[in-house]
Amino acid sequence: MTASTTVGTIPVVRGAPVIGSVAELASDPAAFFVRCYAERGPVFRVRALRRTLTVLAGPELARWMGSREGQANLRSAEVWQGLVDEYGATRTLTGVDGAEHRRLREVMRRGYSREALDGRFDELLAITDECLDRAWRPGTTVPVVEALQLLVTSQLGTMLTGTVPTEYVRDIRTTILYILNALVTRQRPEIILHSPVYRRSRARVQELGEQMIRAHRAQGPRSDGRRTLVDDLMDAHDADPGLVAADDLVLALTGPYVAGLDTVANTLGCLVHAVLAHPDVLARIRAEADEVFASGPLTEASLERLTATSGAVMETMRLYPIAVAQPRVANRDFEYARHLIREGEPVYCAVTVPHFLPELFPEPLRFDIDRYGPERREHATPGAYAPFGKGPHTCLGKGIADALMTLTAARIFHRLDLALGPGDAALRRRAAPTPGPVASFRVRVAGERRARGA
Repeated sequence: MTASTTVGTIPVVRGAPVIGSVAELASDPAAFFVRCYAERGPVFRVRALRRTLTVLAGPELARWMGSREGQANLRSAEVWQGLVDEYGATRTLTGVDGAEHRRLREVMRRGYSREALDGRFDELLAITDECLDRAWRPGTTVPVVEALQLLVTSQLGTMLTGTVPTEYVRDIRTTILYILNALVTRQRPEIILHSPVYRRSRARVQELGEQMIRAHRAQGPRSDGRRTLVDDLMDAHDADPGLVAADDLVLALTGPYVAGLDTVANTLGCLVHAVLAHPDVLARIRAEADEVFASGPLTEASLERLTATSGAVMETMRLYPIAVAQPRVANRDFEYARHLIREGEPVYCAVTVPHFLPELFPEPLRFDIDRYGPERREHATPGAYAPFGKGPHTCLGKGIADALMTLTAARIFHRLDLALGPGDAALRRRAAPTPGPVASFRVRVAGERRARGA
């Protein structure tokens, strides 16, 4: 297409002098993009300090990103190159496109998929119970995000890698925070990477990855025959070092913690608040969880019976999306919604804007767990629902994340009687580098509803 078919200049969102729209992006990027879409349409530009971002939005965006046109017009390399360089790697899954991306994705597909949980739901339940016993004791006040980070690390470590590095949680969290802020979202200057706190944490994550490589080489095949993501990556490296290079292993092996620790813990933190703020939802989740956990060993069918819990998970991901927008770079000059985007422009694909459109989700700010049932299926409208992103880079671990969050939420409310603090009627959140509850969000464990194993 040519520029002659365009409607004119892409509108620029007004912002503060010098800093532009930094404040809005830092406080609530989802709400900011929704407002801009309503006022400016499906293509607009946002200034943030010295950067200008072109934002694409609207229900048509998800279909376009998955089309041949969308895939040809966007690339990922520059977005993630800083992360790759920081690890001394050659590539990462999120930073490659096309055939190379598909090959790497296939290597990691099984390890990140729901298949990794086959026959292991009771094992996952035992891990959850152990963490609840340790950090969610009756009579205490629990820092929700921190406690959930420890829980999620134990779960992901056991299920995906066979390594449970709880002693590295703070280091992983700090490394994620600094790298995403300075090298991916660029919300902070790169000079913060010289911080001694960051350098120590980054060295510890490197140490963790190297330990995982040594342990895999030393242990040989698992006696139970179960394969993990580590097995798949190490085998792929041995078979094709050109695809999975030695320099890429630490980044790839610690990837589940980097990808899952913040995202799953933040989503579960928002869910805990939302459910406690809606007693009717809490009652429904408790009732179905009590029934499922009393009916014997857990299976895939057990999870399918947790319909209220699953609805709460989906509604939390709609209202509090982690991946508000997918950053890309224009691979060539192209036209979107009759606007011309130039090669090399930073492009943000705001795929979660439809989450808040009343024509797709009536009363979009209301927490309504029944939107996803067979009678309504509001999320099934094409382009309406994208908590895991859209296009070829859709989150590889979405299946395992859904199952993990549903089972964990059901178990928490089955076992514990939790209460919000007097100052927590409204959920306070922070946005950088990924949206989630503030670290000070706490709940009181008023009592234990069910003992472990009950």
